[in-house]
Amino acid sequence: MRLLIVVIASVACLWIIWSAIYFGLSRLLGRYSLIAADLSAAEAAVKLAPSDAEAYGAKASVLGLSTSVEESAATLERAIALRPDDYFLWLQLALLRDRDHDSAGAFSAFNEAVRLAPFYAEPRWQRGNLLLRMGHYDEAFADLSQAAGSNPELFPTLIDLAWGLSKGDVALTEQLAQIDNKKKRITFAKFLAQKGKGAEAMAQFRAAGAVPEDIKRELVEQLINKNAFKEAFDVWRASQESSGGKTSVPSIYDGGFEGPLSFDDAGFSWRIPRKPAGATMSLDSSQPHSGSKDLRIEFAGESNPGVPLISQLVLIEPSARYKINFAARSQDVVSGGLPVVVASDAGPGRKILGKSASLPKGTSEWQVFSFEFTATPATPAVVLTLQREACTSAPCPVFGAISLDSFSIEQLK
Repeated sequence: MRLLIVVIASVACLWIIWSAIYFGLSRLLGRYSLIAADLSAAEAAVKLAPSDAEAYGAKASVLGLSTSVEESAATLERAIALRPDDYFLWLQLALLRDRDHDSAGAFSAFNEAVRLAPFYAEPRWQRGNLLLRMGHYDEAFADLSQAAGSNPELFPTLIDLAWGLSKGDVALTEQLAQIDNKKKRITFAKFLAQKGKGAEAMAQFRAAGAVPEDIKRELVEQLINKNAFKEAFDVWRASQESSGGKTSVPSIYDGGFEGPLSFDDAGFSWRIPRKPAGATMSLDSSQPHSGSKDLRIEFAGESNPGVPLISQLVLIEPSARYKINFAARSQDVVSGGLPVVVASDAGPGRKILGKSASLPKGTSEWQVFSFEFTATPATPAVVLTLQREACTSAPCPVFGAISLDSFSIEQLK
C-alpha cells in the first residue's frame, strides 16, 4: 500500500513538473510570437497549452497582423471562453470587431470590458470613440470624459475631439468636454491659446482662479506666439502685480534696470540672452544715469550685427504715434557697425517702425536719445531691441563698452 502511494505521488509530481514545463514553454513561445509576429510559434504555444487563454490571446494578436480579422476574432473568442473575466481579452475582441466594421458586436464586447474594468480608462475611451462614430454624442462624451478623469493625459485629446465636432465652437466644446474644474480650464486655456483664441483663453484663465506661475509663463508664451499680445500682457501683468510690480500701457518695464537680470522671461520684461556672442552684460551701480543701476554691455570682438543684444516686447495702441527715450554712454567703443535701438512691429515680418541715432564711438558721458515712430493699424505691440547697424564689410568686430539707462515710452498727440 505504501509503495502504491509512493508511486502515485511520484507520477503526480512528474505530471506537475511536465505540465509546468509545457506551460512555461508555451508562454515563452507566445511572447516570442508577439515580438517576431511568428504565427507558427503562436500555434505551437497553443498546442503546448491548449487550456491557456494567454496562448490563444497571443495567437489572435499575431493573426490580426497577418490574416483575416474573422479568424483572429474567433481565436480571441476561444481565449475568452477559457478566461471570461479578463477585461483585456474583451477589449481586444471589441477592437477587432470594430476593425471589421461590426459596430454592434464591438459595442457588446466593449460593454463587457467596461463592466469588468469600470475604473480603467482604456475600455471607456475606446467605447466612447465607437459611440462618437455611431453618432451617439452624449453617451460618447460621457465615456470619454470619465476615461480622461481616470487618465488625465487623455484630456487634451478629448478637447480636440470636442473642438472638431463643434467646428471650433468654444461654448459647445466646453459643454461636450465637461470643462468644470481648475485643471480642465487651464488645459482648455492653453488649447485655445494655441488656436489663436486669445480672448477665449483669457476667459478660461480667469475662471480657473489662482494659477501656478509656470502655467502662466507657458500661457503667455503661447499667446505671444499667436500674436495675441493684449491677452498675453493681461496674464503677464497679473503675475507682475501679484509680486508687487506695477505695469501700465504703454510702458517699458524696468526701463532703469533696477531689477535683477532675467534670462528666461517670455513676457514683457527685458529679454537678455544667456550667452550673447562676443558680449557680456551686467548691472552697474558705479555711475547710473538715474536710479541706482544701469545696464553695462562689454564687447569683446566678433558678434552678429543682426542679432539683438537685448529686447523687450511693448504693448501699444494701433495707429498711435510714440516717442522712445533712453540714455546711453560709451567707453572706448570701436566698430564699423555701432549699436542702435530699434522699434519693430511685433507681428510677422518684424517691419522696422523707427530707430535711434547710432550710439557714439570712443568715450562719451551720458547722452539722452529719442526717436519717434507711428504704429500701423495692425500693430498692437512693438519689439524694442538693441542691435548693431549693418557693416559694410565682414568680419565686423566691436570693442569697448556701452551703458544703457532710463528707457521710457510716451504716446504723442
